[in-house]
Amino acid sequence: MGTLIKRKNYLQKLLAYKDHDLIKVVTGLRRSGKSTLFELYQQELLDMGVLPNQIVSINFEAFEMRHFLQDLDALYAFILEKLDLSNRCYVLLDEIQNVQDFERLVDGLYVKKNLDVYITGSNANLLSSELATHLSGRYIELSILPFSFYEYLIAREIDLSNQYLNYERLFFDYVNETSLPKGVELRAGGYDQVYAYLKAIYATIVEKDITQRHQINDQRAFSNVTQYVASCIGSAISPNKIAKALQQDGKTTHNTTVEKYLDYLVDSFVIYRVHRFDLKGKKQLATQEKYYLVDTGFYHLLLGKERTADRGHLLENIVYLELLRRGYQVWTGINRNSEVDFVCKTPQGDLEYYQVAWLLADEATRAREFGALEQVRDHYPKWVLSTDNFTQGQNGIKHVNVFEWLLNHDIYRD
Repeated sequence: MGTLIKRKNYLQKLLAYKDHDLIKVVTGLRRSGKSTLFELYQQELLDMGVLPNQIVSINFEAFEMRHFLQDLDALYAFILEKLDLSNRCYVLLDEIQNVQDFERLVDGLYVKKNLDVYITGSNANLLSSELATHLSGRYIELSILPFSFYEYLIAREIDLSNQYLNYERLFFDYVNETSLPKGVELRAGGYDQVYAYLKAIYATIVEKDITQRHQINDQRAFSNVTQYVASCIGSAISPNKIAKALQQDGKTTHNTTVEKYLDYLVDSFVIYRVHRFDLKGKKQLATQEKYYLVDTGFYHLLLGKERTADRGHLLENIVYLELLRRGYQVWTGINRNSEVDFVCKTPQGDLEYYQVAWLLADEATRAREFGALEQVRDHYPKWVLSTDNFTQGQNGIKHVNVFEWLLNHDIYRD
C-alpha cells in the first residue's frame, strides 16, 4: 500500500496553467487528495529547476499555522519573507477557507509581481464568496475527485496485466469500501478501519463544512434528507418530492429547507447535482435533478454496508464520476418516453451519449438500453456500458464492457 498515485490528469492541468496570470483554485471533498496534489506539484516544480526559495507551500489545517488564521498582515509577511522575488515564485495555500478574510490575502498575493498563486478549499462557497467578486475572470477552477477505479487498483498494487483478474469482485471492493486515498491505504487493516475513517471524515464534513457554517439546528432533519438522497442516487428527485416522502414517514421538513440542505451538500462536494436536458427541445430543464455521491463509501455508511440490489445505480454513480474526471460536462437526457443516462459535452465541445446497465440480461433490457439511444437522431457517438463480456453493438451504438471502459483512457496512460 506504499504506491504513490501521481494523479496525472490533475497534475497536467496545473502544469498547463503554470505561470499564466490566473489564480489556480483546486476544490473538492475533504481528504480527496488536494494536499497530495500540491505535494506532487511542488516536486514537479523542483524537478523543473525551481529552487526551494521560490516555493512556499502552506496547509492551513496544520497546528503550527493557527496563529496566522486571523492575522493577514503577519501571514502575508511570513509568505513573502520566504521567497526570492527576483525570480518567478510559487505560492501554494491549502485549505485557504480556514483563514479569516482569505480573499484579501489571495488578492494581495495575486497582484504581487513574480508570484504564481495556487489555493485549495473544501467548499464550493470558496468561489461564491468575495474571492469571485475580487478576481472575476482571473481564476481557473480545478475540481478534484477521490480515486478512480483505475487509481484504486494501482493503489492496491493490482497487476492490471493479469488477464484473469476478477474485476467484478474488485469493483465491489471499490464501491463497498471507499475511493478516498487514505481510506484505501487503511484497508490493509480491515474494513473496520476503513469504516471508522469514513465515519470520521463524514462527521467532520457535516460538522465543520455544513452544520457550523450554516448554523443548522435540526440535525435530525438534515440527516433524514441526506439519507433519502443517498437512497435515490440515479433517480430524478426534487425538494418537494423529498419533503413529501419524509412526511409520509412522519418526518416533517419543508421543501424550502430541503432545498437548502441539498445546496449545502452540493457545496461541500458530498453529492453532485445533474440537471436534466430535453433532447427534443435542446434545453436544460429546471426540475427533477439527479444526484450522485462523491464516494459510494458514504452510501454504505448512511444506508448499510452491502446494497448489492442497487448495483446498477452504484455502477451509474461510478460512471458519472469518471465522466467528470475526463473533463466532461454531464446532463441526464429526456427524449419522449425514454431517458438517456448521460448526455455529455467533451472537452473538445462534441457530444457523447451513455447508457449504463449492470447486465443486459434479456432482450427486454437490451431493447430498453439501446432503444433510448436509437431515439437520439444525430451522429454523435453513443455507448452502452455494462458488465457483460461480449461487445456487440447495434445500429451504430457501441456496447463496451464497463470495466474495460473505466480502465482505458488517455488520462491513465504514461
